[in-house]
Order: sequence, then structure tokens, then C-alpha cells
Amino acid sequence: MSKSKEFDTLQVHAGQAQDQYKSVTPPIYQTSTFAFSDADDGAACFAGENPGYIYTRLGNPTIRHLENAMAELERGAGGIACGSGMGAVSTVYMGFLDSQSHIVSTAAVYGASRTLLEKHLSRFGVESTFLDTSKLDLVEAAIKPNTKVLYIETPANPTISITDIAACAKIAAKHGIKLVVDNTFCSPYLQNPLELGADVVLHSVTKFINGHADVVGGVIVTKTAEDHKLLYNVMTTMGPNMDPHQAYLVIRGIKTLSLRMERAQANAQKIAEYLEAHPAVAWVRYPGLKSHPQYELAQKQQKGPGAMISFGLKGGLEAGKKLMNSVKLAALAVSLGGVETLIQHPASMTHAKVSSEAKLAAGITDDLVRYSVGIENVDDLIADLELGL
Repeated sequence: MSKSKEFDTLQVHAGQAQDQYKSVTPPIYQTSTFAFSDADDGAACFAGENPGYIYTRLGNPTIRHLENAMAELERGAGGIACGSGMGAVSTVYMGFLDSQSHIVSTAAVYGASRTLLEKHLSRFGVESTFLDTSKLDLVEAAIKPNTKVLYIETPANPTISITDIAACAKIAAKHGIKLVVDNTFCSPYLQNPLELGADVVLHSVTKFINGHADVVGGVIVTKTAEDHKLLYNVMTTMGPNMDPHQAYLVIRGIKTLSLRMERAQANAQKIAEYLEAHPAVAWVRYPGLKSHPQYELAQKQQKGPGAMISFGLKGGLEAGKKLMNSVKLAALAVSLGGVETLIQHPASMTHAKVSSEAKLAAGITDDLVRYSVGIENVDDLIADLELGL
């Protein structure tokens, strides 16, 4: 089978474990706690000698199905499901960083991922450096003796800048640090960071993986069993665990991931080409356009350009606001990756808590409009944009 067919089949069956009734759809074990057969069984479960379930914060069959499915799709040692994407990010930070450590991160990273480091973990002594990780010389130069993590988001949110994962993996290995990749924009259908040398990959499964704008969740997948054990213990102790019903909905979403992504991606390519040719548009950043600064890298690293577009209008912020207020099909809303098309203004919305100086340095300009392409008819989406432009 081709790799695409392998994924199409795997996304339907990944993580599958039949219950006693041979249910085709994974049951929702909506329970907080599990009974033991006897006192010795309970003691053995807590001692880790018995694989049985104890308490949903510590593990649950529905959640485990999702964790196993994501580990299979990302080709990792194990998955860890969290109640939100930021739950996943927080677990990784808490697992690998301490009061004497330093982290190097993509500057144009999701706003809350950056704010957590700058405003909160900094109070406990964690140092952070934010830079354009697409420039490998800057990455190499930023590594310090106390650097513990190289954290990259590729494509970056919201600039759609692309970082070379394999090259960053070599830098991380050279310095003995962890490479963590936020793979939310691509999903495992389009990009597999662990196969390119990353140690940890994480997702906001709220986005493309679930795909229906009805769940908030996050998942971590580690390359090694050792890192999985470390981060799983951090997650269960801190408590950002996923709820069984959340997990059930995400499992349902995974089964159509490739179908949704292919349609949204095809739409995005046509829309990006339309925008690039429009006289009111100043610039477009989309990995499927040859004008993208890392077009060749995207062709090599990703299995497709994805469904996220950033662009700016010649009229600047005011023209962008007029566009966002004029469109009828695209919802003016944050988040991304759903079946519906969304439009938003990162500088004043998702990245509002990032300082003006930091936003400018990261390329998050006031004219930047972020457009998450859905699965609607592409001609209708283009007509909607034309209305606003």
C-alpha cells in the first residue's frame, strides 16, 4: 500500500481495542473511578504491578484508546491526552524545565505558549529565548549551557514560517537537549516530526485532529518510553487530564482526518493563488505558493501545504478589519482546523498578550489576517472574500 492509503486505513483503526461486547465504536467510560476485585488487586494496581484502571485522572480506557491511536499515527512510543492544547504544552514545560534551565523557542509561536514562559514560568527562574527558528544559525547561537529544550512550531502560528525539523534535531542532539515540535497546523497526516528526529510532538487536537470545533484538547506523543513515563507522571500529578467524552469525540474526528485535510488543503491552494493575484492584497504566506520563503523545505518536510493562510492587505489594519467585518461565510473567530472557515486578527486576538515589540520581532504585524480554510465549496469561499475585498 502507498503511505497515504496506509494512513487512511490506520486513522480508522488506530488504537482499537474491543471491549467485552465487541463494540465497533469505542465505549465512553464516563466514570471517575474504577472498583478493584479485592484489596490485593487494588494494592497491585497502585504499585504498578497490575495494568488495571484506578481513577480517570490516572488513566481511562476511552482516553487510552485515543492516546494509543495518536502514538500510532505519529509513530511514537506512547501518547498522553490532556484537557487542552495548553495542558499538553504545560506538561512538556513542567517535565523538561526547572529553575536553572533555559528554553529556545520559535518567536511566532502560539501566543499562550509564549506567555506561559514569559509571564509565569519566568517567576520560577526559567529563562526563554524567542527567535526565528527558520534561521538555523540563530538557533545554534542561542543554545546555552543550561538550555534544556528547543521548542519549535512549524508551520508557525500565525506567520506560517517553516522550520527545518531534521536540522533542528541535529542541533538538539549535538547539545544533548530535547527537541519538541508543535505539529498542530499539519497534523500527523501531513507531517511526522518524530521520524525527522524530534523527541516529542504535541498537538492541540481542538484543531484539525478533532476537526469539528466541538472539543478542546491536547495530545503529547514521545519518541521514547522513558520520556513518556516522565511526562505521563507530570500530567497525572498536575491534573490537566482529558475527559472520556472529550476523548471519544476526538477519536471520532481522527477517522476522517485525511478526508477533511485533503479538501481543506485543496481549497486553501486555490484561495492562496486567488489572494496572491488580487490587487488589494499586499502579501500572502502559504506553503503551497512558490513565493513562500521556505517553499522548498515545505515540499521536502511536509506531505502537503496544509489549510492555513496568512495575508496582509495594502490598506493595512483598517482594510483587514473591513474585510473581517464584511465576510459572511467565514466566521470571525479564533481557533482553526474545523470543517468551517474562520478568519481572525492575531495581533489583537490570539497574540494580544504578547508585547508589541515581541510581536513585531516575530513578524506578527498589525496587517496580518489569519485564515483557516474549511471544507466548504471553494468558489463560495472566494466569492465571500471578494465581497470583503
